[in-house]
Amino acid sequence: MPKITGSTIIKLLIACLIVGFALAFFKVDPRNVLTWMVHLARDLAQWSVSVFGDAISYILLGAVIVLPIWLFFYLLRAARGRR
Repeated sequence: MPKITGSTIIKLLIACLIVGFALAFFKVDPRNVLTWMVHLARDLAQWSVSVFGDAISYILLGAVIVLPIWLFFYLLRAARGRR
């Protein structure tokens, strides 16, 4: 992990100041940006659950059949290897 030096902190402060001036010029409110980010995160979470929720249920349904078969053959192979 890279070290955080004093020059890194100064560079970050300068970058924050420049971006802050630009956002203030365009009359962007920090609360609006934070609210937008929270809504975006919530919407992405809801979307991922709706998209991947079905996939997870299919994976679990298939695992009920696939994993016992795999375990049987795995144990059979392990038993042959011990002889």
